[in-house]
Amino acid sequence: MSHNAPTRAQHLASRRAASARGWCILALLLAIGLSGCGGKDTDDLKAYVQGIEQRQKSTIPPLPELLEYEIFTYNETSLRDPFEPPEKAKENVQRPNTDLQPDLKREREALEQYSLGSLRMVGSIEKKGRRWALIIASDGTLHRTTTGQHMGQDNGEVIRITESQVELKEIVPDGLGGWIERRTTLTVSE
Repeated sequence: MSHNAPTRAQHLASRRAASARGWCILALLLAIGLSGCGGKDTDDLKAYVQGIEQRQKSTIPPLPELLEYEIFTYNETSLRDPFEPPEKAKENVQRPNTDLQPDLKREREALEQYSLGSLRMVGSIEKKGRRWALIIASDGTLHRTTTGQHMGQDNGEVIRITESQVELKEIVPDGLGGWIERRTTLTVSE
């Protein structure tokens, strides 16, 4: 081992001394910087602060008073089930056709996997006296359909096709355990 090489302890001591000198220089610079802030040229700053303090103070309106709400506890033994319609509503409902219901055993067609809102009619064609509607699904697939076929997720049967629209008869739940029929159309969109 060479006698001229510094030992590890000497090396650490010199690093500590350098670090201490750095801190002393930083403290000296900070003291010089802060001494510049205490000068006598603060009259303009004091005048600005006085001007701000003398401005008319705006009034803030008070917060609105909070209303207290009465907590309602539902007692299921004395009140009707909130998910059942009232008895009067049941009595007033007229069901024109209580036997109406969709054929749930029927095999589903390709356009029945899409909601009616995601289908677009882009035109129609006629071949051998039969009119076909051209429908684009939300995934970009072009389909053709004709009367008697089904489309949409509400058991919609195509009952009429013109050059610019498809008329459907849908069978949807009436909300009271039965079914109702409704008519809807899908028109040509560009």
